[in-house]
Amino acid sequence: MNGKSIRVRFAPSPTGPLHLGGIRTALYNYLFAKQHEGTFILRIEDTDQNRFVPGAEEYILEALHWCGLEPDEDVVRGGANSPYRQSERSAIYREYIQILIDRQHAYYAFDTPEELESIRDKHQQDRGEVFQYNIHTRKQLSNSLTLSSEEVRHRIDNGEPYVVRIHIPENQEVIFQDLIRGEVTVHTANLDDKVLFKSDGLPTYHLANVVDDYLMKISHVIRGEEWLPSAPMHLLLYRFFGWEQQIPQFAHLPLILKPDGHGKLSKRDGDRLGFPVFPLEWKDPVSGEVFTGFRESGYLPAAFINMLALLGWNPGTEQEIFSLEELIRLFSLERIHKSGSRFDPDKAKWFNHQYLMSLSDETLAEMLVQLAVDSWQSSPSPCHPLDDLSYACLVVPLIRERITLFPDLPVSARLFYFPPESYDPQVRENVCKPGTPALIHRFMTEIAGLDPWAAEAIHEFVQSFTARNEVKTGALMMPLRLLLVGSNQGPGLTDIAAVIGKEDFLSRLGSGLERLG
Repeated sequence: MNGKSIRVRFAPSPTGPLHLGGIRTALYNYLFAKQHEGTFILRIEDTDQNRFVPGAEEYILEALHWCGLEPDEDVVRGGANSPYRQSERSAIYREYIQILIDRQHAYYAFDTPEELESIRDKHQQDRGEVFQYNIHTRKQLSNSLTLSSEEVRHRIDNGEPYVVRIHIPENQEVIFQDLIRGEVTVHTANLDDKVLFKSDGLPTYHLANVVDDYLMKISHVIRGEEWLPSAPMHLLLYRFFGWEQQIPQFAHLPLILKPDGHGKLSKRDGDRLGFPVFPLEWKDPVSGEVFTGFRESGYLPAAFINMLALLGWNPGTEQEIFSLEELIRLFSLERIHKSGSRFDPDKAKWFNHQYLMSLSDETLAEMLVQLAVDSWQSSPSPCHPLDDLSYACLVVPLIRERITLFPDLPVSARLFYFPPESYDPQVRENVCKPGTPALIHRFMTEIAGLDPWAAEAIHEFVQSFTARNEVKTGALMMPLRLLLVGSNQGPGLTDIAAVIGKEDFLSRLGSGLERLG
């Protein structure tokens, strides 16, 4: 395979935010192109002006940038095939639709939306089936197949609205080889005469994508399986234009399924079930509704991409963690599954945890400082400066195993910066016995002289103290933990004590005893 001739495109519509499935399509196109030293193109398919959403194109560009999937040609970088917005290519499509009309592979249709709606209703009532504008019905409708050429010209000259439909041939089979699904055969009797050119003077996806793929020399069309039923019609268009030698290879990707495996993962499943389905946060410009994103939820882009790559593809080994470079090297269309892949939000978190654990303590400490300053500005005065990176570097090793998402950093680290605001009543009931306050007072008095103040020295002192006072270690340590952090959770007690320092340690014990009475 000549890598330089490999050209693929990701062609989203700016009708809203990119969903997981859209980003995965972009990823697979990117990996395939980069593996073969080919070209990855971003094309904005914005011919459906009724569904255009302000800000959606910018969202697409930002999402790809966050994921590290930078196109070689797009609306920003340009390229030899500019423009890359279909709405700016109208003159090109008008030229090619006229070719189809002249060759009688397309025809004018004057049926109004109201007329078609009435026909659909009557068809449903009379026959109990869905109406299709196709081989069997087109001869009874208002189009250039049933009207005289003079009537057609008269209607067009008078400005009567019309669309242009593909003229599906009768009694033919369309056969093609899908790189994922194998041989696909569709009889033209099962195809309808889709609209290629709308009354607003813009093409539909069906015409525009074929024309653009040809002009942009696209070698492989890698897209979602929802486009599989349209592929035979697209192949007919290549034939009608005489482009049989330039037909790209097709690969239709499987669906991403809901966590329970039943049905396609939808844009609203995330907020309903408590996980993101968009790469970035999206605010609907009309309703103001906000949908959370993987970025804002605290995911690393590398972890997000790693997780997404395995939603439909596997390398044939047990390996699960891959750098982008490894994915480029190992990816193959042949190892993409035919069936849908279930999205597991817990597995997504697992991937992020693995990537967070690969970061250095200093990197995590820098993140903690930034998040702490942002999160705790309105909190009571901390016991330790929030912007102290050296202190954060002491905290991070004790909490890193508990971190799954970025927001977990300040949550897990809070106990190192603030004394407890409350005490778990159940833990208090279980650990505070009649002699506990006296024991803690005696412990405070003796440990105040400990020097040096370090985790190992604190541990040895605890062992010596419990032995001398003939108490079990738990009888001391459990109430100490309650007074220090307010619960029975958290890292090792001596590690906490060593990091927060003797002054804060004794202060928490003293104030805790007073508050608990």
